[in-house]
Amino acid sequence: MCALSYYLEAAGILTTGISLVRENAESMQPPRSLWVPFALGRPLGKPNDAAFQHRVIDAALSLLVAPAGPVLENFTEEAPSAPLEDAPACPVSFANPNSNAETWTARLNAEHIQLKPWYDLGKRRRKGRSLVGASSSTLTEIMDRLGGLLDRDTLPTDDLKGFKLAIEDAKTFYLEALTAQPGDYSAQKVEQILWQQTQLGAGLKRFYARFSAIPKLAIMARMIASRQAIGGATGDEVEINSLPSMED
Repeated sequence: MCALSYYLEAAGILTTGISLVRENAESMQPPRSLWVPFALGRPLGKPNDAAFQHRVIDAALSLLVAPAGPVLENFTEEAPSAPLEDAPACPVSFANPNSNAETWTARLNAEHIQLKPWYDLGKRRRKGRSLVGASSSTLTEIMDRLGGLLDRDTLPTDDLKGFKLAIEDAKTFYLEALTAQPGDYSAQKVEQILWQQTQLGAGLKRFYARFSAIPKLAIMARMIASRQAIGGATGDEVEINSLPSMED
């Protein structure tokens, strides 16, 4: 919608909008946008509260008096409380993980962008706490690295420990994002979604298959995918530092 507003404005049509993720509005810089501090899926606040919703709409429409943008203002009222599980939110709908319409890099990055607002929401609820951070890379860097290896159909030739930590960060990011969505997201359901519906799950299964085909690196496969995800015995535990490189 932010991008569309530029086309409408170029045609002489004034636009205004409501943003639930302030960082997105700051990045896209639409002509006029009202940031609201509400839960994802509730751009007007509490359902069935017409008076409050009208105030939100009025605040967004009032930005039309600004002759030029970008304009980004904050809505100063907090939404009346309501059970989050009843929110008419839009959980992420994952595409077919076996789709070959795009590169692995593009698909992983698109999925990461879809999940980031939910991850950010969950992190705010936990007062800034997150288990993501085992590696020294950002999620964008991790998705680019994993996608590049998958696109070339290769395995990392060095730094297997760093590769494993990056995968752990990616999986943790997905799990924390999924559990932030409204609905019954039990640990079992979240694991099922990760491994059966996401691009990341499909990519990790591909890494698993490649590592499993190399006897001296088979234990790495078990560190990437759990017994529940793949099935079978996990093998003997070893330290990640003791794993041989691909060049050995």
